[in-house]
Amino acid sequence: MPRLHLVRHGAAAAGYSEDPDPGLDDMGRVQAVQVAAALATKGPLPILVSPLRRCRETAAPLEALWGATATVEAGVAEVAAPTDDLAERGAWLRRAMAGTWDELEDAPRAWRTRLLDTLAAVGTDTVVVTHFIAINAVLGAASADDRVLVARLDNGSITTVDAGPDGFEVVSAGPIADTEVL
Repeated sequence: MPRLHLVRHGAAAAGYSEDPDPGLDDMGRVQAVQVAAALATKGPLPILVSPLRRCRETAAPLEALWGATATVEAGVAEVAAPTDDLAERGAWLRRAMAGTWDELEDAPRAWRTRLLDTLAAVGTDTVVVTHFIAINAVLGAASADDRVLVARLDNGSITTVDAGPDGFEVVSAGPIADTEVL
């Protein structure tokens, strides 16, 4: 069974409703180095990374440490909001996090299916640098919990799951924090 180390990107320089693709802020860069240190002895392993800057920047210290190049994987990108308008995206995300996947529109439900299928298809132990809602989707799938928000995982946290033919099994969840998601 492949073991997946799901890394929530470091703290971003702007929120979901402020910038569609921010990089990391100063704290996020520190968290990225801490992630690399925490995973150092696990690899080198393949690294999958969301196409968004904050995830690519979070993966960079680990890439440097292992002498590896991350594979950009759209299947682990940020949740698909039904709008591109930043203010509307923020309002939508607040509503979505208070509800369940069954209550959401087709686009985010299709995104969740693609995310879970992408991760289930990984054939070897891998580091996946992704997003808050993505890791929550995996946690929900592992526990048959339909809520969008299962855990308030900290920026730079590492959640480890085993991916098998019957789904996901949580090995360890990353630390919880009251971090800003919007």
